[in-house]
Amino acid sequence: MNLPTPTLSACAAAAARVLVAAGFPPDDSRRDATLLARWRLGWTVAEWLTRQHEPAPPEFARQLDQLIQRRADREPVAYITGSREFYGRRLRVTSAVLVPRPETEFVVEEALTALATIDPPGANREPLIADVGTGSGCLAITLALEWPSAHVLATDISEEALELARENAAVLGALDRIEFWHGSLVPPGIPPLALIVSNPPYIPEGDRRSLPLEVRGFEPATALFAGVDGLEVIRELLPSAESALASSGWLIFEIGIDQSKAVRRLIQSRRHLSLVKMRRDYQGIPRVVVCRKTA
Repeated sequence: MNLPTPTLSACAAAAARVLVAAGFPPDDSRRDATLLARWRLGWTVAEWLTRQHEPAPPEFARQLDQLIQRRADREPVAYITGSREFYGRRLRVTSAVLVPRPETEFVVEEALTALATIDPPGANREPLIADVGTGSGCLAITLALEWPSAHVLATDISEEALELARENAAVLGALDRIEFWHGSLVPPGIPPLALIVSNPPYIPEGDRRSLPLEVRGFEPATALFAGVDGLEVIRELLPSAESALASSGWLIFEIGIDQSKAVRRLIQSRRHLSLVKMRRDYQGIPRVVVCRKTA
């Protein structure tokens, strides 16, 4: 006796139950199971909503189960699917780079606001921007596309990350205005910069064990951790930016939880950097620091 073929939605529901049993919250389980089902099918959200009650194709349940087992082991969905959306564009991601977070889009928003003060519409200028620790290229590529007159220098200590960022830039049509440089911070000998952006490593080493397994077990440690207090890279970034920025240039970077007071003091210790604002994230935590170079 042949059993009826399960529907796509039934397969997704069964997959969600596996994730719940693995300790995921029910809402997260349903979301991830549906996303992975759609990805396996190559469907949009609209296609899923209108066709989810169709019989599942042969092998679909087995293929989805393989994906769900990876998720149950806490592998991030972005690494399973190989992509993540950032500022309305889809980027390829691998375990060589951090998964872009929604909070990092605040860096883009603040950067665009800053650029408008130095390169207003019709000014016909070509601001030079540096993205320090570019990773997937999410900041460099977004700024190059959102501010077409800009030229961007993307740096990273990881050759693998730079290659991925270069690939993303080519796919999204930004390769002609981004230069990639292997190294930390800002390279010497470049013209004065109008803007520096960065999502640097900022997690204290002592917090490693408290992080979710999907972060500490899969994302690159060099992009996460920065010394005992998490400020090791930021301490190097501030003087590097101070030297590289043009007069009235901007430095915009991301920080971690409970770092705002320490970062404020570090900025105050710099002779030619002034804190403009600290923008809070969706949870009300100071997350994005906006500085400007003073005379």
